[in-house]
Amino acid sequence: LALVALATSPPLLLIARAYRPRLRAQSRDVRRLESAALAVIHEVLGALRVVKVFGQEEREGDRFVRRSDEGVRGRVRLALGEGRFSVALGLLVGIGTTLVLFLGIAHVQAGTLSLGSLLLVMGYVAKLFDPMKTIGRKVATLQGYLASAERAFAVLDQEPDVDERPDAQPLERARGSITFEHVSFSYAPDRRVLHDVSFTIAAGTSVGIEGTTGAGKTTIISLLTRLYDPTEGRVLLDGVDVRDYRRADVRRQFAVVLQDSVLFSASIAENIAYAVPGASRDGIVAAARAANAHEFIERLPQGYDTEVGERGVKLSGGQRQRIALARAFLTDSPVLILDEPTSGVDAHTEAAIVEALGRLQEGRTVIIISHRPSAVARCTAMLTIERGRVVADTS
Repeated sequence: LALVALATSPPLLLIARAYRPRLRAQSRDVRRLESAALAVIHEVLGALRVVKVFGQEEREGDRFVRRSDEGVRGRVRLALGEGRFSVALGLLVGIGTTLVLFLGIAHVQAGTLSLGSLLLVMGYVAKLFDPMKTIGRKVATLQGYLASAERAFAVLDQEPDVDERPDAQPLERARGSITFEHVSFSYAPDRRVLHDVSFTIAAGTSVGIEGTTGAGKTTIISLLTRLYDPTEGRVLLDGVDVRDYRRADVRRQFAVVLQDSVLFSASIAENIAYAVPGASRDGIVAAARAANAHEFIERLPQGYDTEVGERGVKLSGGQRQRIALARAFLTDSPVLILDEPTSGVDAHTEAAIVEALGRLQEGRTVIIISHRPSAVARCTAMLTIERGRVVADTS
């Protein structure tokens, strides 16, 4: 009887082995479809004003329903697969229990086994099969967890766009001298963005970069901060290839103020101190004063503890920009990069930002990308980029 009961175990394992890849694939498909539906919500909430202005609420609702229906159908297919797996396990357990009971009754009739002993054996068989059934159910559930873990590890296992050399040297604080030597860069083999770009920016000088949209201005900044490495040529910081420095040390040398100031869903103080987490309140306030942001922050109900909302939605564009400037002040990096710092603001706000920029530029190497004459008025040199090439350099 024991051998008959144990003989059921190998088929159970074989069924689990056969169903496991199928359930894993269906779980992956469900996670992908559900992510697509959530992506619609995230996208619409990020562009809610555009959706409302053009009256596309119903359209976006229908798009979400379609994506959700696909997810529901995937979930139903997964449930049916799990159901078939459970039925197969139940049948095997039922067949094993029936065989043991049939043989046990035959032994009782033959007088080789008492009725009490048969009942005891059936109890043992039930104890044997219960863990097997539990393992079978967990196998089905585990495939969903593993599919989710695969998606997380796929992100974590992404190779960085730039590698750090094993012998990379540390860098405490750079002087701020920048040189591009015959730099070319391509995002794809057939999409070259920069062509043999060469220029030098001396430490402590201010340089404006101008050019049409898509000329390669932002790519130059990305190469300088080592978000990418050049396809050809070298980018030098204080006469040393940036690839020879530790990646984190290189990026600490730059304070960046973007055209679309990125704020996190935290307090104003936490956003200002983002690059310097241990900054004191006095340091945060001093940086805000230097950026002409202290006055409007003090007028807010909770002052520096005011939550700015996701991406700073509770603040105006000019207020977000001045908080970004305060963050750059507090970082106190030797090189300052400003990407259209005064775009999209009114004249009064622009004047406040330009005044703050004047203070922020003191004692630093400054690179300004802007079409506003007021933003580049203090620059000592100008670079003009056209179609990925430097066509004018007054440095």
